[in-house]
Amino acid sequence: MLSDFFILMRQELMITFIIFLLLFIKLGKGIRNETLLGLINLLLTLSLALPFFGETKGGLFASMFVTSPLIFFQKNILLLGTLLICMLNYEWLRKHPALPEFLMLLFSALLGMFFLISSGNLLIFYLSLELSTIPIAAMANFDLKKKISSEAATKMILSSAFSSGILLFGISLIYGLVGSLQFEVIPQLLTGTALDLIGFIFFFTAFAFKLSVVPFHLWTADVYEGSPIPVAAFLSVISKGAVAFILITVLYRVFQPLGEVTYLMLVIMTLATLIIGNLFALRQSNLKRFLAFSSISQIGFILVGISAGNILGIASVVFFILIYVFSNLGAFGVVSIVSEATGKETIQDYQGFYKNNKWLSWVMALSLFSLAGIPPLAGFFGKFFLILSGAGTKNAKVWFILIVALNMVVSLYYYLRIIRAIFMDQNSQPIAKINPGKEANFALAICLAGSLLVGLIGPIFEYILELSR
Repeated sequence: MLSDFFILMRQELMITFIIFLLLFIKLGKGIRNETLLGLINLLLTLSLALPFFGETKGGLFASMFVTSPLIFFQKNILLLGTLLICMLNYEWLRKHPALPEFLMLLFSALLGMFFLISSGNLLIFYLSLELSTIPIAAMANFDLKKKISSEAATKMILSSAFSSGILLFGISLIYGLVGSLQFEVIPQLLTGTALDLIGFIFFFTAFAFKLSVVPFHLWTADVYEGSPIPVAAFLSVISKGAVAFILITVLYRVFQPLGEVTYLMLVIMTLATLIIGNLFALRQSNLKRFLAFSSISQIGFILVGISAGNILGIASVVFFILIYVFSNLGAFGVVSIVSEATGKETIQDYQGFYKNNKWLSWVMALSLFSLAGIPPLAGFFGKFFLILSGAGTKNAKVWFILIVALNMVVSLYYYLRIIRAIFMDQNSQPIAKINPGKEANFALAICLAGSLLVGLIGPIFEYILELSR
């Protein structure tokens, strides 16, 4: 029915409306960037309320598009993260001469992620993945006066094209074997043959590229360093969150008959991702590259929850990504504010930062402590539930869980490097006092509150657990 279309796709339709609104504004007389940003933030806030009105479970187009209360919640996490990015980077966006074009690309990528999460068909899945990726490559080039930004966009588009080719080859193998593209049909026809496994490996490799799983991570640090900070934050949080959400569905709904192979691949890639991510993070001096390798190590923990393959694993991944939105965007927000005001992006530049910027220093410190998993911050509870779910599966290996836990200790060291520079190291010329602006301050307060409280408010995890059943 037509009414089902408008009800079940209300979030996608809202994002489409925003894209067309931006297009009409660009084609018309235009409005001031400040007014446009205020309008966009208002529409994003209204979008967060949409799941609370109307039906939240069903399918459209012969189940090519599917949704559920959990999927609506996942999309709301991405919406919240996008709203926070717009607020944290208000000054950079306000000054940009091509703001409408940037926002059109941003919301096009977000729309692709929404369709990606709701995919019930491999064809829609592929088209959604491309829609969510290509605009990000263009956004990476939006530091128009910097050559390194063009290099980042080139590396992004080349790596995306390569992974898309691998994905298409995997999809073609799967379709040739089972004769269907529908998610609910494929697991009934998979038998675990060699060709099944080859098709799955190609399919999973494309996910590994998008998530920056080792050894498919080589593009990540260069793209983060060259991209504008809002784009790096969007890649780190929103893009990876969307791919993690659909990966849960694909692994344990579509390829459920290949569970043993899936678990073995996840164990190997989890350990490689955690160890390599942590070791390379230790060596970084540029904060954007540091946060790139930090995000790679965080993906390793997400893979632990995905490896569980049960309700607790699904809930723990969604819960962790919610926490990750607050913690990682809090850190990215401070880096963005400082970079916009001073142009400084290295760890050494932050020596003595606390002397003149106490508020920003505390936001940065608590965000990094949350990413490290220090109790009682939310990141500790997020990682605790991920490890708990990974240890609770019947295939769980004690040595695997032990190595994962030890990597939490390693990560604490490199997060403490930054905190030491901010609070303890001396600098004869520390960064002068920075006024972030009311929009950025409000977003930082939200990130700080999320990093402090989400883990302590038990009903949040229970609510996610109930949605996952």
